[in-house]
Amino acid sequence: MDELSVGRRGALAAIAAGVGGCVGRTADPPPPVSMLAAGSLNDALENGLRPRVDARLRVEAHGSARVARLVAAGTKDPDVVALADVALFDAPLDPPWYAEFATNAVVLAYDADSEGGQRVADAAPGRWYRPLRSDAVSLGRTDPDLDPLGYRTLFALELATDHYGLDTDLRAAIPRREQIYPETQLLSQFETGSIDAAVTYRSMAEERGYDYVSLPPEVDLSSPRFADRYAAVSYELPSGRVVAGAPISYGATIRHDSAPVRDVFARATAGDYLDEFGFAVPDDYPRFTGTVPDGVAT
Repeated sequence: MDELSVGRRGALAAIAAGVGGCVGRTADPPPPVSMLAAGSLNDALENGLRPRVDARLRVEAHGSARVARLVAAGTKDPDVVALADVALFDAPLDPPWYAEFATNAVVLAYDADSEGGQRVADAAPGRWYRPLRSDAVSLGRTDPDLDPLGYRTLFALELATDHYGLDTDLRAAIPRREQIYPETQLLSQFETGSIDAAVTYRSMAEERGYDYVSLPPEVDLSSPRFADRYAAVSYELPSGRVVAGAPISYGATIRHDSAPVRDVFARATAGDYLDEFGFAVPDDYPRFTGTVPDGVAT
């Protein structure tokens, strides 16, 4: 074989290899859509929203007050922020707009297989607070400095004191520091036997299948009819901001706009998956506040 034939064969082989490399190469996938969300939304987002969207979804969940501080400080920079209390969009966050998309209620969940949990069941529905005042029931709650469920627990106890006309201030008598657990780990403490009962959201109790005591609407922060009553209680966050009681409302906003982000946001705030995970969605939700970008509200 002459040198020219060898050269031609080498050139053809090189061209074929190059063409094969181009054919085999795929386009880089689009970046994931990141959501930083309230801990109580985690299960719904992971198991309800994720299967309903085309985009790759990356969810990180913490207590909402912590989420707001992480974003405000620039420590986290998600595409979408979803919080369990829209008051946090006033401060420390200050987005130009947000959407309210779900509501919830504070309940008292209990482990029916534990002795302390049975005490709670026996005291329900009208005297649920009595066993919590003794050491016979180990209670779990979340940190009011880190998430709305924590300060809503205190609100519910104070509202219950007034609602039942009690001489003992439940907000002062029941809470102890050793009761505090991260929101995302609160109900798993039933499985380890660490607690008998927990003040939690109805959605969290239902998604885990735990028995719970429904509190009166005057106490559970679920009803707009009692907004004035709720507003009489408050909590001061470490930042110095005072949060007043209000009907529970979840809110979300977009921080980095794109077509995939808008699709995730639309499905997150208007999806029927929320009902499946124990949240309530009023007829007028999603409800928008602020200067909403064109096309988002539709």
